[in-house]
Amino acid sequence: MATPESIIEAAIFSAIVPAPFGYIGVRTENAELSELVYLPQRFQEKAPSDAIAQSAAEQITRYFADPDFQFDLPLKSVGTAFQHKVWQAISSVPRGQVRTYGQIAHLIGSAPRAVGQACGANWFPLIIPCHRVTASGGLGGFAHHDDVTGFHLGVKRYLLRLEGVPEYSQPESTQHQESMW
Repeated sequence: MATPESIIEAAIFSAIVPAPFGYIGVRTENAELSELVYLPQRFQEKAPSDAIAQSAAEQITRYFADPDFQFDLPLKSVGTAFQHKVWQAISSVPRGQVRTYGQIAHLIGSAPRAVGQACGANWFPLIIPCHRVTASGGLGGFAHHDDVTGFHLGVKRYLLRLEGVPEYSQPESTQHQESMW
């Protein structure tokens, strides 16, 4: 059941789409997607309020049915030139594979921590698959969160399993404790 806080928080979203781990909040602005947000179970589904939110909701649902699905949504221009460079590199990582923060940093001539910060600043998770970037010694952080037992890292684990990344394809209870980035 939704809490009063989640009802108030839900007002900022143009749609709230069910996901296997909770929900995804969809924000739109001026006929563009302006943000996707991973939301915990305390939220509840919200019907799309406009055509872009409707399209985003349909495409998110299609992704969960088929992780090879390719998103095609108009994205609001956000982020710095550096973030765009990182996000472009992340977007080239194929489904079922991961790259480390260090590998992405090497590719674009930067530092792993800067890549991690750009990953955490991603406004369009799933579309720009920052969950495919991990630490050299394990899972790493996700969406500026690094609590191993927290909601966001659970989402990252789920997405990597969904996409068939071998080291995350086993049931969570049999995985070893991953280190932070």
